[in-house]
Amino acid sequence: MIKHASIVPLIGGETIGSELAFGEKPTYMMSYEAFAANDAHARNYYSGTPYYVLDKGEKPTESVDVVSSVCPCAGLSQLSHGFGDDNPNNQWMEITAEHVLGTVKPKVFWGENAPGFAGKIGDTVRNKLKQIGKENGYTMTVYRTRSLLHGAPQIRERSFYFFWKDTKTPLLSWYNKQYTKIEDVIRGVAGSNSFTDPINPKTPSVDDLYYKFVLEHIHGGISHKEFFEIAEPQRVRAQDMFSYIERSGYDYKQVGEWMEEHGYEREVEKCLRKYEKLKAGGNIMRRGTIIPKDYIGAFVGHYPTCLTHPDEDRYINYREAMAIMGLPNDFELLNPKRSANHICQNVPVQTARDMATEVKKYLEGKLQMVDADYVVQYNHTQKSEYLEKHDTLEAFI
Repeated sequence: MIKHASIVPLIGGETIGSELAFGEKPTYMMSYEAFAANDAHARNYYSGTPYYVLDKGEKPTESVDVVSSVCPCAGLSQLSHGFGDDNPNNQWMEITAEHVLGTVKPKVFWGENAPGFAGKIGDTVRNKLKQIGKENGYTMTVYRTRSLLHGAPQIRERSFYFFWKDTKTPLLSWYNKQYTKIEDVIRGVAGSNSFTDPINPKTPSVDDLYYKFVLEHIHGGISHKEFFEIAEPQRVRAQDMFSYIERSGYDYKQVGEWMEEHGYEREVEKCLRKYEKLKAGGNIMRRGTIIPKDYIGAFVGHYPTCLTHPDEDRYINYREAMAIMGLPNDFELLNPKRSANHICQNVPVQTARDMATEVKKYLEGKLQMVDADYVVQYNHTQKSEYLEKHDTLEAFI
């Protein structure tokens, strides 16, 4: 039996993935007061599992084999304002590493963060974490991947970091699983009788005037369902309406003329600003209705309020959003109207399960070991780089 715990579990995707891999519920969860609201959903799901707030002086006494973490990734995410290796959010990776490696001392400690963690932007944070590991007798792995390769229908580039209580470092397996199409994930929720209110209560074909332009002007008055049937899968961005209009050969001056003809006066000036900005070589924010086809980009930001059902003329509901992240059907989202974004601040369960499976293989002695202190693996290209013990980390980077 592998005993595992989590520190800063947030909504709980990584903890659930660990449970699926190890076949055991978490022994306990640890966190800090700053994450109480985000952790509340996992606490509710694992009702009865001890939860310790470390900055209140609460500490577990039972030993575990594995600890996982989902520290905030905003510090190294290029989608966030003020990202960088000096962002204060990065302190949580250091704080949790110092506590887990120095006090809990499991056989393995692993966590998830933004893709930038494995790149140049993460140099300072990685070096600090590696030093913490070295001081406590751990080697380190950085594993960069995307959730699409683990069966989840979203790109979602992520970095995972692992600390091994060992003198060597394991080489983790490569993953390239067949994913379930995003439209089929959404359709698969049919029959659920909980959390069925749409996150965005508006009607896509009526309230999104740009989608209305697509349906009525470009396609002569087809329905939402009919549009889904003819829509072609588009890589990464899927089917957002602004990109679709542009791919169809229209500019926003033409869209503005249609808006004016149909009495949408307030939108005319916005269209002209878009037109002028693009004409000048600038860019615009494209955050309109998104049609789910094949797979999507990372399920973050505007996706919960802009992604539609493939067949019904509505935006996705809370249960469908949770399904996209792999959360089980009996998972409950507390205060859904206020906490929908917590679903996004998560590790897709499918990805977490695969990473935890690698931890299990290590503990069972089933992985190849290399005589190195530090290994970087890129699942996209299936390439590994590792630091020999006599080398320096600076030379490796």
